[in-house]
Amino acid sequence: MQERFGIVGSSPGIRHVLDRVRLIAGTGITALIEGESGVGKELIAQAIHELSPRRHKKMLIVNCGAIPEGLIESELFGAEKGAYTGAVERRSGYFEEANGSTIFLDEIGEMPLTAQVRLLRVLEIGEFSRVGSSTVLRTDVRVIAATNKDLAREVEAGRFREDLYYRLSTVIIRVPPLRERRDDILPIFGHLQHRFAQKYNTAGPRLTDSAKDLFLRYRWPGNIRELRNVAEQTVVLLGKSELSAEDVRPLLRGVGSAGGGMGLVRAGDGREHDSFTGEAGSGGKEREIIYRTLLELRTEVGEMGQHIRTLTRLMRGQAGAAGDVVSEDEAPPAAPTRYLMMPPGQDVPPDGDMRTDRDMRTDRDMRTGRDMRAGRDIPTSTQEDGRFIEDVPYELDADSEPLPTLEEAEHLLIQKALDRFDGNRRQTAEALGISERTLYRKIKDYEGGERP
Repeated sequence: MQERFGIVGSSPGIRHVLDRVRLIAGTGITALIEGESGVGKELIAQAIHELSPRRHKKMLIVNCGAIPEGLIESELFGAEKGAYTGAVERRSGYFEEANGSTIFLDEIGEMPLTAQVRLLRVLEIGEFSRVGSSTVLRTDVRVIAATNKDLAREVEAGRFREDLYYRLSTVIIRVPPLRERRDDILPIFGHLQHRFAQKYNTAGPRLTDSAKDLFLRYRWPGNIRELRNVAEQTVVLLGKSELSAEDVRPLLRGVGSAGGGMGLVRAGDGREHDSFTGEAGSGGKEREIIYRTLLELRTEVGEMGQHIRTLTRLMRGQAGAAGDVVSEDEAPPAAPTRYLMMPPGQDVPPDGDMRTDRDMRTDRDMRTGRDMRAGRDIPTSTQEDGRFIEDVPYELDADSEPLPTLEEAEHLLIQKALDRFDGNRRQTAEALGISERTLYRKIKDYEGGERP
């Protein structure tokens, strides 16, 4: 079955999906396929249809999110002439055309409530009527729906009908994201690369061990769709027979909801640093790298300024856990930020050219291990190799170790805020400057690991 439909992978997650496909394919039962964008939900729906007795008719695919709200009912159920402006003739809908076959309703969570009522009736008794008509029509259609949303939460929010949810979710098939089936990443990449090499009549480059390790550590927020994009670029653009981690790193842009943007990849070897909790054996160095990363990204993302200030407060609070805690109202040092803003290749100007007396006092205090404003010693637990973290140069060059993704830096910030407020999400959201709903969504996005 995998060879027939091009489903690559042997991880437990994809094996479970295939087992469920085999069990329900021969029946007419309604199925709901859940999964993030790009995991291959349509491919699973196609496999169910092709293994069913309805395979002799073409499966109709409807993207509910791509049809305007005012037209979706007429598209699904048809319309009589004159039913609305522009309806110059009677037209059949998808459910009428799909009689005896399967209809795949992608992005079902985007369907408006008025259309949901009509859909429920079709699922219950197989009856519907065209828009503008009172004539009842019957259809024999198997419905397979898919969504990248949590429909149960949409029901709680009043955006999706509860009765329709229970009717659609007779069987739920959850397609895991790539980050939960890492054993499948390299086989899928090799399969896609081979296809593109044949398409463009060229040879697919080989990945070095460092590139493979980078692929396995990367979060793949765009899932298989993103992996396909990277595979095509390695075949067409790079023009090498062997690709290292530095060759493929620029291709990992990670702009999806689970990726955080900028294509930055986690620092460390993956053994010392947990991608969800943010715990690390070399905690000081990891915090310093995250701090540098956030400072750099502040020039690109306007709202990141608030995150940097909050992260600085939390980091100082953690550093003072073994002794006195520096005041949370203090802003991050200004001098390192100015250094990062310098044009590439230009040396940092001498003290006094750009920095204020306050900046120089701050630097001097950091080097002596003393915060003059707070009048307290900074605990030596923040030292590394005999130097304070703030004293480590902030220059970012091509020879520096890999940086964490913005998603991971943001997640560390959220995790430490939750720890500080003992899991109180209201206080955490206020401290981070975001709404409780946004905080909950961000926590939900990290289902690839242990949730806070």
